[in-house]
Amino acid sequence: MHSVTVELGAASTMELVNALSAIATELATRDAPESAAACLELTETLAAASDMQESALAGFIGRVDATGEQQRWGYPSTQAWLRSRLGMRDNRAKERLTLARQRHRLPHVAAALASGDLSFGYATTVADSVARLDDTDCAEAETTLLGFIDQGFSAGKVAAFGRRIRDLIAERDDTEDAPDEDTKRGYDKSWLTTTRSLDGGRYVKGWLNPEDAAIFDGTLAPLAKPAGPDDRRDLSERTAAALSSVLSGGHKATKVTVICDLDTLTGGSAPARLTDGTPIPAPQARRIALAAGVSPLLLGRGNTPLYLGHRERFASAAQRQVLETLYPTCAVRECETPGTLCEVDHVNGWALGHSPTDINQLALTCGWHNRFKHSRPDQIQITKDRDGRYVYRLLPPPDARPATGPPGGNGPPDGALDWAA
Repeated sequence: MHSVTVELGAASTMELVNALSAIATELATRDAPESAAACLELTETLAAASDMQESALAGFIGRVDATGEQQRWGYPSTQAWLRSRLGMRDNRAKERLTLARQRHRLPHVAAALASGDLSFGYATTVADSVARLDDTDCAEAETTLLGFIDQGFSAGKVAAFGRRIRDLIAERDDTEDAPDEDTKRGYDKSWLTTTRSLDGGRYVKGWLNPEDAAIFDGTLAPLAKPAGPDDRRDLSERTAAALSSVLSGGHKATKVTVICDLDTLTGGSAPARLTDGTPIPAPQARRIALAAGVSPLLLGRGNTPLYLGHRERFASAAQRQVLETLYPTCAVRECETPGTLCEVDHVNGWALGHSPTDINQLALTCGWHNRFKHSRPDQIQITKDRDGRYVYRLLPPPDARPATGPPGGNGPPDGALDWAA
């Protein structure tokens, strides 16, 4: 048992966090009391304390997000940092990031959360409800939603009120969406609806079955990549630009990879799959393979792709197809960017002469981590997994590591190529 003594008023934020961590460690090792009534009371008290911790956490996350500190550690976004470094599920990461970004616009919510008078669930519900409102509507919505909370409505009901507020504002501003008809449709057939807005634009909504989704991804994903390091558009904006390019006739090629056995294409029943792992029934795979611009990737024994690499500066289209089957996402272990949106990376650096353009010397990395790897090679650790795929792992910045060296102090693990690629 550890002893913790802290003078609250005089302690630094770091000392308070360390003390809280020590208390949490001790508490986690203890068995729950035998009394169920005591457990109920302890649960409510501990949950309230956890909610107040969320207030402090929102402040910390907000400062990291505002300064971009996560990028120095190898994470392209705050949400990626929360998912990968802290192991949060995507929904929880979004909740915390939304609260961190909205709390300065929600003074009453922030104060109530910090004082223990409002739960984290209610606070994130209000923050999500106002995230797309301007400051004037935000202030009015905060007051209205807090009123519903005071009346005892559940967080789910408050969320529904928040959606209704957004609908009313959209109706006031003539920007309402088309009626929701999703539940009236099945999932076998693709469908698409569009609604024209008053300024001449269109709202687009729909569903694509796996067959059409494969063609959609194969056509737009290569065109939706960032145009360069200065491209500040998010993925949604780049996808819209890619669709516009295709519709205007500026792009004709469609690239969809269906991974299957030759037996499947010739009438067998073995299922195929797309590069992201989506299973495709054999009959549907044959239909996709007959579509214009779709190229099947045949596999040999042991699922070995039937392509070989070439010593050229740029990877060939065939090599890229192989890499997209090997890397469903960026080679950086913590990154979730789909492989179809990634760049081909020479693992040991083609310009240095250490990595020819051979298939066993290439990997896929997103554009952000590709640039990060070459600008900060000492923060990427490269290993190979049992299937021969390269795995890139992020290391802390040099000034944030222990004096003894990389984590563990024993150098790279077995199989690592190097610390400074």
